[in-house]
Amino acid sequence: MTKSLQDKVIIVTGAGRGIGREIALLCAAEGAKVVVNDPGVAADGAGTSAAPAEEVVEEIKKRGGTAVANFESVAEAIPASKIVKTATDHFGRLDGVVNNAGILRDMIFHKMSVEAFEAVIKVHLMGSFYVSHAAARIFREQESGSFVHFTSTSGLIGNFGQANYAAAKLGIVGLSKSIALDMGRFNVRSNCVSPFAWTRMIGTIPTETDAEKARVEKIKQMGPEKIAPLCGYLLGDSAKDVTGQIFGVRMNEIFLFSQNRPIRSVQRSEGWTPQSIAEHGMPALKGSFYKLDRSADIFTWDPV
Repeated sequence: MTKSLQDKVIIVTGAGRGIGREIALLCAAEGAKVVVNDPGVAADGAGTSAAPAEEVVEEIKKRGGTAVANFESVAEAIPASKIVKTATDHFGRLDGVVNNAGILRDMIFHKMSVEAFEAVIKVHLMGSFYVSHAAARIFREQESGSFVHFTSTSGLIGNFGQANYAAAKLGIVGLSKSIALDMGRFNVRSNCVSPFAWTRMIGTIPTETDAEKARVEKIKQMGPEKIAPLCGYLLGDSAKDVTGQIFGVRMNEIFLFSQNRPIRSVQRSEGWTPQSIAEHGMPALKGSFYKLDRSADIFTWDPV
């Protein structure tokens, strides 16, 4: 069987554990040369360790694949650019980037520290930008390349206590769409994946109530290996016409998410006043308001 990523060079950030690890292993199994990036931090971003990335590289080599470890942080521009340089120095080219690296600092909004907000934005949103920006020049010159960015239903739909994470993950949707628009003329693709999977980061979800415990037990059924095949597909040539989209993976289901479009309008030829908006405009629109749903309110069925 033909391998879908034969001889392609792929960067996977945050690839030492969880979803990133599974993506790196699958890409290597599909014939790619993989840069396994991971500074080895804790779920909240503290500390560093070379072990996670090195262990994944060893696993890939043991299975007959090709990989190199990189320990830079995505949260600063120069270290992030060194991840891309690792790919070109070791393998001479770059074909795909998976922006998977992330941390969590969950806290209800009025108690969230400025540092906790900025740290999550730096890793998720700025990190996705820094790595993508460094890779973009290479993709432009060779007129090919694929970006896979990770978003979340915390941003697409909503969750409690994740203003920092939700803001970053919805920002990544805008980043991905802009890359798809700006670089489509150079045959460069950019898509988002929203994963449902049990990982170290999800392990920080509170489990104090029976409902929270039941929710976490459901999530535990969804292994990170379920996310990797879609990412492998999006990095390959068979996805050459797929760009600017938002996908979700939940166990064995793949979703295509909607994107923001107008759903209803009101008009007055004489224009609006605050009073006429209150009396006419808002009552006409109110029937189409979105509820304050959370991800769990929308995905109510068990993983299949």
